Amino acid sequence: MKQALNILTAGLVALVTPTLAASDTAPLVEIEVLDGGATTRGTYMGALRLTLQDGWKTYWRSPGDAGIPPSFDWRGSRNVAALAIIWPTPEVTMTSGFQTIGYHGQLVLPIEITPNSADAPVTLAGEMQLGICKDICVPAEVSFDHQLDLQSGRNPSIAAAMANRPYSAKEAGVRSAKCKLSPTKYGMQVEAHISMPTAGGTEVAVIESGTPLAVGGATETERRGNMLVATTEFLPASNDGFALERSKLRITVLGSRHAVDIRGCTAG
Repeated sequence: MKQALNILTAGLVALVTPTLAASDTAPLVEIEVLDGGATTRGTYMGALRLTLQDGWKTYWRSPGDAGIPPSFDWRGSRNVAALAIIWPTPEVTMTSGFQTIGYHGQLVLPIEITPNSADAPVTLAGEMQLGICKDICVPAEVSFDHQLDLQSGRNPSIAAAMANRPYSAKEAGVRSAKCKLSPTKYGMQVEAHISMPTAGGTEVAVIESGTPLAVGGATETERRGNMLVATTEFLPASNDGFALERSKLRITVLGSRHAVDIRGCTAG
């Protein structure tokens, strides 16, 4: 049965409601802005908290073989010079034979906000477009508009999400990350050789291009002793072509014990 979405916005909370049946009025997803207070760097912490209906999931910034990557429109925000999203470690699941990467239940997405003026109010406002899935997948759009409480103290939900972020390459003991770039018939193959201890279990690596002009396919991951080898092919997102820079490639390794965020690689 075809499913439609109603977008309802009230204050800080936006609700996405299915119309499967007249009695089904529970929202599929709701969003609110959390306050996290000031940092020692002169920035402010906030977060978007997404709460999904039981059994539903949404996607990480790179959703895997199938899924809808989230996107953001921050227009409406005030006194905001820069935003940095800190993604918590996602789950890897299999859906109808496809590997997908995302979150079930609830997602707290910390955001570090650099203000234009330290003495003025800061408002976080905009829209988030995302995919949500259970037996079917549907697109959703939720809105938020919240003036931050700049005097707010430490928020436990934001702190927990920050603690669940992937380790840095240094924290995870990555010794080297080398990438070989090879032209293919339609795009460019990246083969990454990462010297690092295991992250636990069957590791899954995700390679992101660092450019909106390139779209990545599935990544094959293989452990060879102390070396993790990850291979993927990037294709052009349009007819304009693209170029890859090793320094902008981002490799995330997802294991059963922890995840690792590797920024850039060298030739090899």
